[in-house]
Amino acid sequence: MRIRASLMAGICAGAIAVPAYAQDADTDEPTLGETSGPVIVVTAQRQAQSLQEVPIAVSAFSAETLEAQQIENASDLQLTLPNVSFTKSNFTASSFTIRGIGDLCVGVSCDSATAIHLNSAPLFGTRLFETEYFDLEQIEVLRGPQGTLFGRNATSGVVNVITAKPDLSGFGARAEFEYGNFNSIKAKGMVNVPVGDSIGVRVAGFYLKRDGYTTNLFNGDDIDGRDMYAIRGSLRFEPGPDTTIDLMGYYFRENDDRLRIQKQQCQRDPTGVLGCLNNRRDFDKTNSNSTFTGTLGSNEFLAINGIPSALGLNSLYGPDAYANFNEPNDVRTVNTQFTPEYFSDELQLQAHIEHDFGGISIGVTGTYQETSVDSRQDYNLGVGQIPNAAVAFGTLNAFAAGAAGPGTGVYFTPITDALFSGGDLCVSDTRLDNRGAFEGFRVCTPDGTQFDRSNQENESFSVEAIISSDFDGPFNFLLGGVYAESKVLENSYYVNAFAIDYIAGVLGSFTSLGGGLPPSYLATSFFRNNTQSFELESYGIFAEAYVDITDRLSLTAGIRYNDDSKAITARSTLASFLNPYSNDGDPFASPFAGTFDADPGTAGNQAIQARQVGFNEITGRFVLNYEISPDNLIYASYSRGYKSGGINPPLQPIFAVPDSFGPESIDAFEIGSKNTFANGALQLNLTAFYYKYADLQLSRIIARTSVNDTIDAKVWGLELESIIRPDPAWMINMNFSYLNAEVDGDQFFSNPRDPGGGDASAVIIKDITNGALCAVTGGGANAFVNAINPGLGLQGTAPFPADGNIASNGAFSICSVLDAQATAIGAAFGGVQVLSPGVQVNLRGNKLPQAPEMKASAGIQYTKDFDNGWSLVPRFDVAFTGEQYGNVFNGRVNRLEPFVQANAQIQLNGPDGKWFVRGFVQNLFDSDSVTGLYVTDASSGLFSNIFTLDPRRYGIAAGINF
Repeated sequence: MRIRASLMAGICAGAIAVPAYAQDADTDEPTLGETSGPVIVVTAQRQAQSLQEVPIAVSAFSAETLEAQQIENASDLQLTLPNVSFTKSNFTASSFTIRGIGDLCVGVSCDSATAIHLNSAPLFGTRLFETEYFDLEQIEVLRGPQGTLFGRNATSGVVNVITAKPDLSGFGARAEFEYGNFNSIKAKGMVNVPVGDSIGVRVAGFYLKRDGYTTNLFNGDDIDGRDMYAIRGSLRFEPGPDTTIDLMGYYFRENDDRLRIQKQQCQRDPTGVLGCLNNRRDFDKTNSNSTFTGTLGSNEFLAINGIPSALGLNSLYGPDAYANFNEPNDVRTVNTQFTPEYFSDELQLQAHIEHDFGGISIGVTGTYQETSVDSRQDYNLGVGQIPNAAVAFGTLNAFAAGAAGPGTGVYFTPITDALFSGGDLCVSDTRLDNRGAFEGFRVCTPDGTQFDRSNQENESFSVEAIISSDFDGPFNFLLGGVYAESKVLENSYYVNAFAIDYIAGVLGSFTSLGGGLPPSYLATSFFRNNTQSFELESYGIFAEAYVDITDRLSLTAGIRYNDDSKAITARSTLASFLNPYSNDGDPFASPFAGTFDADPGTAGNQAIQARQVGFNEITGRFVLNYEISPDNLIYASYSRGYKSGGINPPLQPIFAVPDSFGPESIDAFEIGSKNTFANGALQLNLTAFYYKYADLQLSRIIARTSVNDTIDAKVWGLELESIIRPDPAWMINMNFSYLNAEVDGDQFFSNPRDPGGGDASAVIIKDITNGALCAVTGGGANAFVNAINPGLGLQGTAPFPADGNIASNGAFSICSVLDAQATAIGAAFGGVQVLSPGVQVNLRGNKLPQAPEMKASAGIQYTKDFDNGWSLVPRFDVAFTGEQYGNVFNGRVNRLEPFVQANAQIQLNGPDGKWFVRGFVQNLFDSDSVTGLYVTDASSGLFSNIFTLDPRRYGIAAGINF
C-alpha cells in the first residue's frame, strides 16, 4: 500500500476523467497502445489512490474536467453522474440526492443525507451550491454510506470539494473573462506566488453579474438575476520534507433578485375547498378562498363570530382574489408586484497540518464557518384583487368613524391608519423584532402584495484528526475522530399579506371592544415560524483496517461510533394573542401575551417550545476486493449507514404529530468491477447495489409547517461509467444508471392533496377557522355534514370536478364542531368520524421522491493539433434524466417529466496552453427542465412550487495563463 508518494504527483485527476484541453509543454499525449490519459487519483479512502484501485463507487472531476463539461455549479454536476440528482428546495435550501436518498427531511434539526465536505472536512449549512466553481483541484462524489471515513456518517454519500493548493515550485497566474446572453459577465482569476523555498501563497476568486432569466409582466423588468463574488486565499508552509501546513480563508457573497421559487402550478379547484386539485399541474393560480386569508377574511367566518359580514373581503362561495388573474403559461414569465430579494454569504476558515513519521502519518484539520441567507419574494407570484373591497373598506371606514357607538372609532382607526396609504394597501414588513404595520413598519403597493421571507444564520466549527499507516507489509490502518458544534443563531419563515393584517386588526378590534379591553389587534399580524436557537454537538470515532490476504485479495473492515446531541427553542405565531395598538414595541411585551402557548405538550402556557434529543449508534463496513489482473478489479461490500433524528417544529394549529423523529439507518450491499482494457483505450466501471432502509426521514406540510416522519424503504440499482479513447485525438465518455427506490412494507400517511384518501363516501372539510383540512368518514358523512352546516350558516357538501382525481365530496365547515357533534349524534348517521389531517393511505410500493428511474449521459471531444502549436477542441455533451416524482405520494400531479440537457462548445488553444478562446452553449435545446417540486400547505391552497434548471445560455470566453 506504499503508493502515496508516487500517486500524489499524479493528482490531476478527472472523473471518470476528461483530460485538459491544453497539455503542458513537457507532457506527451498518449498514443494508441499506451495508457490513455493521466492516472486518476482520489482520496475516497482518506489517502491518495488510483480511482481504479478504490473499492468504492466514486467519481472525480478535475478543474479541467469541470471546464470541459461546462460544470459550473452543483446543478450542472448532476448531469453527468449516475444515480445523482440535485434540486433547489423550498426554504433557501437544496437537495443533493444520491441513489434515491437526498434531503427529504426539512427543518433546522435535520442532518444532511449527503455530506458536503471541504478538503475532506464536514460543512454545515453551506452555500457552496449557490456559488460558481473556481480554482479547484477536484470534486469527488462518493455514492453510498461513508461513515467509517467521512464526517458525520451521511447515509447517501459524500461530495468532497478539494481546493487548489499553493504551488511552491514557481509563480503562476490565470485570468478568464466571459460574456454571454442575459448580459452575463463573469471573471475568474488566480495568482500563485512562492515565498522562498518553503512557503507558497495562492489567491483566487470569481465575479458574476447577469440580468434575470424571468420576465415580470407587472412592470416589464427581468428578475432572477445574479450578482455574486467569492475570494479564496491559501497558504502552504513546508517547514521540512515530512510536514505540510495549509491555511485557507474563503468568503462568498450574493446580493440580487434571485427567485427562490421559479414558478407555481395548480389545477384550480372551483369549489375553493382544496384550492388545487389532484390530477395535474396547470399554469393557473390556486383558489384563494381555500387559504387561511380566504377563510378567516370571509363574510361567513365573520358572521359566525358575530362580526358584521360586510367587513368580509370575500365570500367562501363567491369569486376569489385570483378569479380574474391570468397565469402566464411559461416558467420564465411571472406577474408580481414584489421584486424578489436574495442575500447570502459564507465565511470559511480552515487549517490543516500533516506530518509523516515514516510509516505513520498524522493529520489534523480545523474548520470554522459562518453562513447566512435571507430571501423574500411574492408568496403567490401573482397579483390578486379583493372581491369585496368596496363594501369591506367602506364598512371599515364607517366603524373608524364611530358606527359601533360613541368612542368606538379608536378601535378601528389604527387599522385604517396602518393598512391604507393613499390608493395603496399596506402589509406588515418582515422584521426580526416581530413589529409590523401596526407598529409603523409596512410595505405598500396598489393591490396589497403578499410575500414570504426565509432567513437563517449559522455558526459552526469542527476538528478532525486522522492517523493512517503506509507500511510495506500486508496490514495497514486508519484511525480518526471528529468533533463538531453547529449553531443556528436565527431561523424564520414568514408569510405576510394584506389580508392577514386586515383580519388580525378586525378580529382583534372586535374582541377587545367586546371585552372592554384596550384597542388591540391579534399578534403577530403575519405568520412566523421562528427557531430562536438550535445547537448541535456531535462527535465520532472511526477506524479502518486494510489487510492484503494474498497478492490479489484484500480485505477492508471499518467501524464507527456516532454521538449526536440536539437542542432547540422555537415558536410559531399567527394572530395568537391580543396586543394593544398603543404598544409600538415588541408584541410579546403585550399584557395579553401570557395567553399564548408555544408548547401545548407541556403543562401551562409556554413562551417558547424547548426540546432536547440525543442519538448514538455504532456502524461499519466490510469490503473484499480481488485483483483479477493489474487492470481489472472486482469488489463486494456491506456497509451500515446512520443519520441522527431531530425535533419537529411547533405547529399552529396543533395536530397530533410527534415532537421528534428518530434516526434513520441503512444496510447497503454493493458489488462492483473496475476495468481498464486495450492498454487504456477503454475504461469501464460497473456497480450494482441494494439498500434496506429503516426509518427513512421525509417531510410533509401540516398546519403551515414542515414536519418529519419516518418510513421504511428499499433501493436497488445499477451504474455504468466508461471512457473510450480510440486514438489520442478522440475522447468519449458514457454513463448510465438504473434506479428502483420505493417504500417498503405498509406505511400509512394522509395525502395533503387528497385528505379523503380516495373514499367516495368521505367528505373533505376546509376548516374556516384556520384554513386546515380534515375528513369526515363513514357511510353517513355527507348527510351528517349537511345536517350540521346550516346551523353555522354554511352550505352543504358538493362534488369536486370530475377530472380532479378526488373521489370525495367537499365542504367548508369547522372541524372541531364536526368532531364534537360526531361524538354527540354521530351514531344517528351510521357512525361518523372526523380525521385530522385526513384519511391515511398505504404508501407501499410508492417511489421515493427525486429518484429518477433512469439516467444516461454521453460526451464526445476531438482535439485537432496544428503545426504552430495551436489546437482546436470541439466538445458536445448530452444528458437524459428519466421520470421521477416530487413527493412520496406519487400520482400524475407529482410526476416530474423526463428531460434532456445538452451543452456544446469549441475552444481554440494557443501554444503551450498560454491562452484560449472559447464559444459555448448551455442547455442547447432551451429545455424547461423541472428538477423538483414542493406542495404547499392546505392553508395556502395546495399549489406546487417548482424548481427548474437554467434556460439556454451562450457566449464567448477568453483566458490567459502565466
